Amino acid sequence: MSSAGGGAEIVPTERRTAFALRADGQLQSYVDLADPLHLAFDYVRRLGDVLDAVDPPGEPLRVVHVGGAAMSLPRYVAATRPRSAQIVLEPDTETTEQVRAHLPLPPRSGIKVRPQDGRTGLGALRPDSAEVILVDAFDRGRVPADLVTVEAFTTMRGVLLDGGLLLFNLVDRAPFAWSRRALAAGRSVFDATALHVEPAVLKGRRAGNVLLLASTRQRSLDTVHARLSGRQSGFRVLAGTRVGDFFGGGAPFTDSDTEASGAP
Repeated sequence: MSSAGGGAEIVPTERRTAFALRADGQLQSYVDLADPLHLAFDYVRRLGDVLDAVDPPGEPLRVVHVGGAAMSLPRYVAATRPRSAQIVLEPDTETTEQVRAHLPLPPRSGIKVRPQDGRTGLGALRPDSAEVILVDAFDRGRVPADLVTVEAFTTMRGVLLDGGLLLFNLVDRAPFAWSRRALAAGRSVFDATALHVEPAVLKGRRAGNVLLLASTRQRSLDTVHARLSGRQSGFRVLAGTRVGDFFGGGAPFTDSDTEASGAP
């Protein structure tokens, strides 16, 4: 076991070559150094499936990750899409240093880690410079308030190429008052949206992951969902009018009126 700074620690797992990063009392990342394709958490596995389904399959992508921790998904992209250019925005420099020391990134991975928070890092990127933005960020176990506003989504849209894909891990529980507002902000900026939600979360049995997919083009989401149709998954897909049917009615978050997700 090793300290990872900021109250985080790297701990062994049931696999000899795998380790987990625990922070804020919760497991936040799982990395198998011998098998980067092994994604242990269900929602991370689903995000990996979506990344696999982005057109063209297997080809390099320009990906921006907001939130890095032990960088499970950047490693996954480097393995499944060699030569991808990836930027990871991770403000916790102590954790990053410990991850580099104990869970080193593969050589020539194409992964560049910048010690910046999401809003600062996104604001510094060139317009139309990313094909995918993946937001999986937490501050003391909560999704940061400044990432779910109309202004934040506008910045993300500016960084994405036309037809690019935003993947955003929202965490909430029924009746989803927070995620309705976050989704309203996203839908005010992006032309096409869909949600992937665990059935138990959707039915209000527990808190969990609400994965938002957004793009400037409906065709981008249609392509992803067509490729996912044959894969087994524990997530229910809400697309088109069903997004509003299940998660509509929220007032969009703005920079002057926002809040972080609920307590973990």
